[in-house]
Amino acid sequence: MFLRDIWYFAMPGEALKSGGLANKVLLGEPLVFGRTRQGEPFALRDICPHRGVPLSAGHLYDAGSSGCGEAAIECPYHGWKFNTSGVCTEIPSLVPGQDIDVSRIRVRRYPVREVNGNIWVYMTDEKRADLAPTHEPPAIPGFDGKSANIRESMTFSCHVDHAVIGLMDPAHGPFVHRSWYWRTKASIHEKAKNFAPSEMGFAMVEHTPSSNSFAYRILGGKPTTEISFRLPGIRLERIHAGRHRVVGLTAVTPIDETSTEITQSFYWTLPLLSVAKPVLRRFMRAFLGQDRDMVNLQQQGLRFEPRLMLINDSDVQAKWYHRLKNEWDEATAQGRPFQNPVKPVTLRWRS
Repeated sequence: MFLRDIWYFAMPGEALKSGGLANKVLLGEPLVFGRTRQGEPFALRDICPHRGVPLSAGHLYDAGSSGCGEAAIECPYHGWKFNTSGVCTEIPSLVPGQDIDVSRIRVRRYPVREVNGNIWVYMTDEKRADLAPTHEPPAIPGFDGKSANIRESMTFSCHVDHAVIGLMDPAHGPFVHRSWYWRTKASIHEKAKNFAPSEMGFAMVEHTPSSNSFAYRILGGKPTTEISFRLPGIRLERIHAGRHRVVGLTAVTPIDETSTEITQSFYWTLPLLSVAKPVLRRFMRAFLGQDRDMVNLQQQGLRFEPRLMLINDSDVQAKWYHRLKNEWDEATAQGRPFQNPVKPVTLRWRS
């Protein structure tokens, strides 16, 4: 089950060049993304309705050369052109007298937003393809108009639910990420964190990082952090260290039922971190790789369809995730406002 009527992270803005096309499968659907010469991104269903050829294999013409006064994708098979709204503007094989209203031929268009260098796409059920977005994708607080300083992406061979729950799990660190520079079994101790509902999800309210969180110490000062989660699979961590800020955005995007893409982006105001980007990139890939290897290993057991356990308090965030998903699905189906099921609480666990 994939959530609908909601924004999903599609790709970094820098991955979509001006006048270029990029194809991507999201939620099992083929999409072609394009960027006009004016810099505007758009997305269409990546299948020509004529013979089923991917439009992404074609060419994006700008407004001055498309022949229709606006940017358009040309299918490589027979040259059919579709503008950025998905409307057919030309069928080259037609001759005078052949009465076809080409504008009635369309491919599905998906709403797209570009925020802080991130391209988001609004995924609805096909029956509601013309539905306007009911909300906006997340913005990075304090970094208006700025793109990520660093980012890494990795594909996990699992359903999106297992990727999301694995990444929000607070108790796996000393085992999955065990290393001399991060966590060891000896570093495990009791923790207590306050949680509250937030927009489309929940938040671990601002607090001083745990004593065994070495990474925060390099920021200097007395850092505080707030970690929030929002549907469909977005984790946002805001760190304050003196006058400097670091924000980490982790976006979990389902490709299909057995593949999920995780993209981790960081924004900062601390110049030292820019100098350390080569080292930070290695750490990011190592951490994502450890999470990927564990959820991929998990699939060996899940193929036997076992009954799984979620315990208090360390698995409460996973329980909230399922409740949030169910509520979003029901609210969407009933055409009513979303009602956040999360209540303020203090959770305790050892990690």
